[in-house]
Amino acid sequence: MENIIEQIRADALAEIENASSAEEIKALSVKYVGRKGLITLFLRNISSLPKEQRPSAGQEANVTKQLVEERIEEALQRIEGLSLNSSDSIDVSLPGRVAIPGILHPISQINQQISNIFKRLGFDIAEGPEIETDYYNFEALNFPKNHPARDMQDTFFVSDDIVLRTHTSPLQIRIMEKTHPPIRVIMPGKVYRCDSDLTHTPMFHQVEGLVVDKNIGFSDLKGVLTTLVHQIFDEEISLRFRPSFFPFTEPSAEVDILCVICRGKGCRVCSQTGWLEVLGSGMVHPAVFENVHYDTSQYSGFAFGMGVERIAMLKYGIDDLRKFFENDFRFLRQF
Repeated sequence: MENIIEQIRADALAEIENASSAEEIKALSVKYVGRKGLITLFLRNISSLPKEQRPSAGQEANVTKQLVEERIEEALQRIEGLSLNSSDSIDVSLPGRVAIPGILHPISQINQQISNIFKRLGFDIAEGPEIETDYYNFEALNFPKNHPARDMQDTFFVSDDIVLRTHTSPLQIRIMEKTHPPIRVIMPGKVYRCDSDLTHTPMFHQVEGLVVDKNIGFSDLKGVLTTLVHQIFDEEISLRFRPSFFPFTEPSAEVDILCVICRGKGCRVCSQTGWLEVLGSGMVHPAVFENVHYDTSQYSGFAFGMGVERIAMLKYGIDDLRKFFENDFRFLRQF
């Protein structure tokens, strides 16, 4: 039996030494130390030997198995090293592979730009829950139960009293409940409405703004929003305040800017009016202040809100809002 295992060892080491490819080495591994390999079968048959021969035969077989496995591993490393150093494996004349860095999504870029503008104006930035109670999303903002103004919002209801927030305005209430004036804060975030077409998506981004202090007037609102528009677009862009209605502000105004495409001459984008709507604004309604127990004889304030996608569409001349969410790299890398 000792002669048999010695012969197996000699044959294995010779074949491993002469092997010239990884495939041959792997085949030899199967032949000698695989589940049905010669050394494996030898070890299984040791029990058939006379009792006095089993210890020495088993010891010799295990030593042989360990030696063959080590030589197989060394041979594989040697062959892989030769392959890496082969002149055929690397063509130094090929151009290098350039790693293309990632870029911020255009919506993230506009969000960042808006936030930076307001930080320079001394505003704080706040965030809040995207799943809201009916109270914060509607009632505290002067949308009474069953009031027709609720029809302005195409709402996703989680339950009778829980909704996906339709605007970032609920944060106004949350902040005023915990903070004493003066307040200067913007509230960027995702909002949800049951609507989808060229200019609407079920999920989009808003930036809400709130200022509360003593002696705040409509002129302060106009000054802040004029600065915002001029820094987002350019100082040649005119803007106008058009009377409107929002339940949580009074008086309320839509803000239009001179069409960035035709510069007021009239085109398809502005429906030949020369103007484009960009955001809503107004002085905070006294009823909202009463809901957070602010003294309306001492404090006044203004609020405004804008759709980030709307700003991005106007800034970049994009005609379909859905392009922002299709993840087409050819589109996104332009920004």
